[in-house]
Amino acid sequence: MHEYLIEGGFPIKGIITASGNKNAALPCIAATLLTEEPVILHNVPEIEDTGVMLKILQSFGATITKEKDHSWKVEAKNIAPICIPAELSKKIRASILFAGPLVGRCGKCEMLPPGGDVIGRRRLDTHFLALEQLGAQVKFEDRLVFSANKLSGTDIFLDECSVTATENALMAAVLAEGKTTITNAASEPHIQDLCNMLNAMGAKISGIGSNILYIEGVKKLHSCEFTIGPDYMEIGSFIGLAAVTKGSITINGIKGLDLRPLKTGFAKLGISWSVEGDSLSVGSVQEMKANADVGTKIPKIDDAPWPGFPPDLTSIMTVVATQVEGTVLIFEKMFESRMFFVDKLIDMGAQIILCDPHRAVVIGHDHNYQLRACNMASPDIRAGIALLIAAMSAKGTSIISNISQIDRGYEDIDQRLNAIGARITRQ
Repeated sequence: MHEYLIEGGFPIKGIITASGNKNAALPCIAATLLTEEPVILHNVPEIEDTGVMLKILQSFGATITKEKDHSWKVEAKNIAPICIPAELSKKIRASILFAGPLVGRCGKCEMLPPGGDVIGRRRLDTHFLALEQLGAQVKFEDRLVFSANKLSGTDIFLDECSVTATENALMAAVLAEGKTTITNAASEPHIQDLCNMLNAMGAKISGIGSNILYIEGVKKLHSCEFTIGPDYMEIGSFIGLAAVTKGSITINGIKGLDLRPLKTGFAKLGISWSVEGDSLSVGSVQEMKANADVGTKIPKIDDAPWPGFPPDLTSIMTVVATQVEGTVLIFEKMFESRMFFVDKLIDMGAQIILCDPHRAVVIGHDHNYQLRACNMASPDIRAGIALLIAAMSAKGTSIISNISQIDRGYEDIDQRLNAIGARITRQ
């Protein structure tokens, strides 16, 4: 079991390139099962989660070839069995994303309930309801069994705006007979990437980027070559890191339109940046002040489905808020266990009141004093990177264990950050 040893108090300064979007890569890898022909994916982040998804493909008999760094060729010509190995299913929540394409192409999929981050209840009912409306049968005894003799297009209203349920419904619907409408669909950039990839394979999807998707089923999909977009979650993490360490950073390979919700959220903490082409620059001089709402009311940073502020960045914003001037309310609405990591920030000297599982009041230090070093464990991907950011801003040497959680979402993060001024040792 590896851990990070972090010597804090050193500002980052330099240039870094954004990785491919983890949350786009996972469904796009699953979508390669929808055709017998080869599919080439570029800009795939080389992280634990994508590695597990590729291993699951191999377990079905797909041929996986690494073309070059971050590029993979998948040929799923003859696939069997259609049961996801238990040891792989429990490693990653995204294993559920194989249900849609396997039912669509093969008529069956079996798996244990998926694993993933422990951040509260993450219901799967929306997946089941969507696939059942398309004509699949779902049984759950000792394992999940999805089956269908035939999928037919239909009008689907998702009971919640679930990203992965939208993706599963999309991948099943593209090969269903007739037309499908998905209302209350998620519309994040990673959903848009999946839609664009499926269209490049011959699917007929419209309404991309909205919460209503229209799919005209086709009989067969074909090969394609597709490039995954940049990971705006990682970009947001780097912006927060520059701010709390009083450093500066240029991030290359960004997509400006994806960052509009982030710009609104960071502005509430007095943090801004400039964009030129596909590069974003965060300067070392920032206001770092909680900008009150009208009537001097305490500002609130709350998450919401896209294009609201991303839930996965609330952990990072909590750390950033510890260093600004003023008080901020962080309201994480999606998961009832995500905010529990603030106990470690309190141990580091942060002034935080955890009101309930979803809300935390953060009283900023205004950089008048640093957080202090601490030994801690990473509970999930986003809290893990948030704790790493906190440790890099702290006085002294911190240790973070269970770093496999961070590795699941951030490629070679220690090496990349050390190249721009961090002092992180993996041991």
